[in-house]
Amino acid sequence: MAPNSVAVTMEKPDNFSLLEINGSDPSSFPDNKRKSISPKQFSWFILLKAHRLVSSLSWLFASVKKRLAFSSKAINEEEDPKSRGKQMYRFIKACLVISIVALSIEIVAYYKNWNLDLVNRPSWEVRGLVEWSYVAWLSFRSDYIAPIVITLSKFCTVLFLIQSLDRLVLCLGCFWIKFKKIEPKLKDDELDLEDASNFPMVLIQIPMCNEREVYEQSIGAASQLDWPKDRILIQVLDDSDDPNLQLLIKEEVAAWAEKGVNIIYRHRLIRTGYKAGNLKSAMTCDYVKDYEFVTIFDADFTPSPDFLKKTIPHFKGNPELGLVQARWSFVNKDENLLTRLQNINLCFHFEVEQQVNGVFLNFFGFNGTAGVWRIKALEESGGWLERTTVEDMDIAVRAHLNGWKFIYLNDVEVTCELPESYEAYKKQQHRWHSGPMQLFRLCLPSIIKSKISVGKKANLIFLFFLLRKLILPFYSFTLFCIILPLTMFIPEAELPLWIICYVPIFISLLNILPSPKSFPFLIPYLLFENTMSITKFNAMISGLFQLGSAYEWVVTKKTGRSSESDLLAFAEKEEKLHRRNSESGLELLSKLKEQEMNLTVQETPKKSIGGLVRPSNKIKKRNMVFKKELGLAFLLLTAAARSFLSAHGLHFYFLLFQGLSFLVVGLDLIGEQIN
Repeated sequence: MAPNSVAVTMEKPDNFSLLEINGSDPSSFPDNKRKSISPKQFSWFILLKAHRLVSSLSWLFASVKKRLAFSSKAINEEEDPKSRGKQMYRFIKACLVISIVALSIEIVAYYKNWNLDLVNRPSWEVRGLVEWSYVAWLSFRSDYIAPIVITLSKFCTVLFLIQSLDRLVLCLGCFWIKFKKIEPKLKDDELDLEDASNFPMVLIQIPMCNEREVYEQSIGAASQLDWPKDRILIQVLDDSDDPNLQLLIKEEVAAWAEKGVNIIYRHRLIRTGYKAGNLKSAMTCDYVKDYEFVTIFDADFTPSPDFLKKTIPHFKGNPELGLVQARWSFVNKDENLLTRLQNINLCFHFEVEQQVNGVFLNFFGFNGTAGVWRIKALEESGGWLERTTVEDMDIAVRAHLNGWKFIYLNDVEVTCELPESYEAYKKQQHRWHSGPMQLFRLCLPSIIKSKISVGKKANLIFLFFLLRKLILPFYSFTLFCIILPLTMFIPEAELPLWIICYVPIFISLLNILPSPKSFPFLIPYLLFENTMSITKFNAMISGLFQLGSAYEWVVTKKTGRSSESDLLAFAEKEEKLHRRNSESGLELLSKLKEQEMNLTVQETPKKSIGGLVRPSNKIKKRNMVFKKELGLAFLLLTAAARSFLSAHGLHFYFLLFQGLSFLVVGLDLIGEQIN
């Protein structure tokens, strides 16, 4: 052997690097005492890292606790057993506890270099109780848990692919409509604008309930519709329970009536049935029989003056037409991230879903507002019913079963508002996703017994209800929020990348096509849709099994935002209103405004300056905490930690960012917070 060589003998030559050292320079052999780390030093290093981790978690939990303390009343309202079932929250907590225990075991196994080969070792080679427990867990997991998770994941994957195919077909249909320039055409000549007697009688209904922020602009827009004054009647259907607000709305109606507008104020003494009950009550008036069409605008909708002239002519020469639906546009779509993400969804709904179904099937779900109904179609279909919280979809399905056709006008837009706070948006989505399941249970026998074609029956049952209202929230929550994090602890059931990455991104791209300016929000949109799946899934279950929260109706909070032209018109109207000679009206307005100012001063936080108490300019915000979203956030972040140990790559990043998105939503950090 050469004098300047060093021989190295290794007991386990599986993975090593060969290093040959020539020469006897002592610098080639560093000081072992200086470079090596003792077990005691390593223990202190681990303790330091653990202390930092615990400190970070303590800060996070302290923030959550503080938020809970400031919003205990709001949480109690949101988690009221009568309105929100706690079973889902308990299920999420159970999954979180299991994942934390599993992560703890996996961390121990990681630092002790255990692996799946332990399962194949003889029992006498397994040392220690912890190692034996880990081996037992691996065996139990592979024999009992993994087959169940694999079967459920395959089932959800099939549903995911079916729904993705449906989304692709809808987009292809939309492309075909654009390519062929297909649009509804008038079957007869347009209305004779010179002869007012040729204009049909139109009833305008504006249902509202405690809409303090928007009642003026909606009444003003309806009063300025370009239609002969003797051929139109506006019903302001006020269900408000605030006497002061009732007086304000009456004053607004009186102001327009003095200008020659045919408008009346109507208030129910017995307010049952929510919006459906309000509309049903209004249709019982004796004068309704003199009208041929009825147009409905919610309180935050401001139609353009030519709305009726763009919609009513489609009924002429088309006696089978029962509904003409216009498109919604949003005055506050760029207000914050939440409104931008909502705009993506609703643009796809109107541009693709409504348009394709209207062109190829002559049927779609009535959107509840910005639509014109033939009163005969309403009456023959049974009128407004109070049995669900989606009275608009209910009447649309019954009219379709009676043979009435629908037309959707994509080029006729009516401006409205999007919910700017997550609390308002969540309550709205809960109503929109629980109601269809209530309706499906009630309408299924009628659909089967109806005289429409088999194809239309299949479309109603399998596409309209099951696929788009039941399967979509089921698989999105189950697959991406429950199965995916569990597979990090069950490697046998690990999902491929095309399920969690490639296909969802492709479908998200299809959703964004109708609103190309939203392309930079592709990833936030994908994450937010998965975040909303817990609300939609919970609503779907409550509606399907008739739980208490399925019958909850909460009016969506409005802010009263208007476009620039609306603001100018409103300013001019306000100036004319205040110049009225009615002293009683001015006194009434001054008293009500004084009451509002007093309420504002009482609710405004106060500062003490030099012994004087003065109202602060800042209004205290009410922060919400959403427990289900927070539970899923910690579940996904726990799974992300397990994925990091296994170096899963994209799985880790998806779980990390999805968990953070749930955390942001759970702490009410998205959208405008409610005053």
